[in-house]
Amino acid sequence: MNFSEILNVAWEGITANKVRSLLTMLGIIIGVAAVIIMIAISAGTEATIAEQINSLGANLIIVTPKRGTPGASRTLLFSDAEAIAEEVHGITGVAAEQNTTTLIVKSSEAAFETTATGTTADFPDVRDVPVGDGRFFTQQELDRTAKVAVLGYGIAIDLFGEQDPIGQTVTIGTTKFTVIGVMAEKGLVADVDYDGRIYIPITVVFQKFAPSQMAGDRVRTIYAQAESQETMDSAILQIESLLARRHDVELDSPDFTVQTQQDIISTQEATTAAFRSLLAWVAGVSLIVGGIGIMNIMLVSVTERTREIGIRQSVGATPNDIRWQFLTEALMLSLVGGLIGVVAGVGGSWIFGASGDMRTVIVPTSILLAFGSAAIVGVFFGYFPANKAAQLDPIEALRHE
Repeated sequence: MNFSEILNVAWEGITANKVRSLLTMLGIIIGVAAVIIMIAISAGTEATIAEQINSLGANLIIVTPKRGTPGASRTLLFSDAEAIAEEVHGITGVAAEQNTTTLIVKSSEAAFETTATGTTADFPDVRDVPVGDGRFFTQQELDRTAKVAVLGYGIAIDLFGEQDPIGQTVTIGTTKFTVIGVMAEKGLVADVDYDGRIYIPITVVFQKFAPSQMAGDRVRTIYAQAESQETMDSAILQIESLLARRHDVELDSPDFTVQTQQDIISTQEATTAAFRSLLAWVAGVSLIVGGIGIMNIMLVSVTERTREIGIRQSVGATPNDIRWQFLTEALMLSLVGGLIGVVAGVGGSWIFGASGDMRTVIVPTSILLAFGSAAIVGVFFGYFPANKAAQLDPIEALRHE
């Protein structure tokens, strides 16, 4: 038998029992579709995280107290941020942040609990959070601890509704602030609601809102913006050396952590990669179950068609012809099921992303992986029934009823 004859005979064997063949392919269809959809969800999550982190600013270097270090919450000081701005080359701006404790914020229209973010004049540029209306506070206002505030887009609406908030007064705790600006709408980024923030000079936080037991100029985070990707490594080395010297610690055991956006993205990707592997294994189980189904049906088919096999052998079909016939049937079942699964997986990924809150990104390699796995499953689980058919004794096969 030549290859085209083997294909024709195999196809006739599949189409002779269409419903059974479709049910046999169902495990492969589900497995292939599951692989594509699961990887699309994982890739979409990674892409969303990367976009959110990159939207926090370009070429960002993030300095935080090192977790697990005794007194870590007090290791970074505002003077560290000033030193970085003055002494580190290759950066365009530095912003420090420190939040207040939860306070009552009120206007003449509304009141609610929130925290205020103390920061510096470079914050809008360094963190890529532009001002939508009015202006941000200046270095001079920072130096003289001016009681001015810039509202997030959402909190401005909550406090003042349709009124223009510029020039209005808000009370944070017991201190009155004049509103000088409203940030452009940004939304939720990396679980932080930037529209729900209030920005005030960090020096006012030190003066008015720092608990007495934490007096001083400690900060939660320092952000430095490098001039370009090429200057990032040099700027990081300078920051690490500067802070190690200022904190009187060794570079190999610092009390601070220096990260870039790519470091954070890599950490998140490592987490999602583990999740993706788990999902892939779950989907792989579906493929294996589908393969077992193919093997089971092919064994039944061999039993049902024993007499047919005997007739083919009697007219000249060799054991290798019989083996290839049934192996081709198993492979066809897998490939057709794989094609249907690819269509279902791509369509399901698109529908899932369009109708749900979770983003999906179809990865072309996942289609090749899933389809290739289906083909391997077909060959692996189809070989035993095919080999059993090839080893049938022609005389016994012809006597089979």
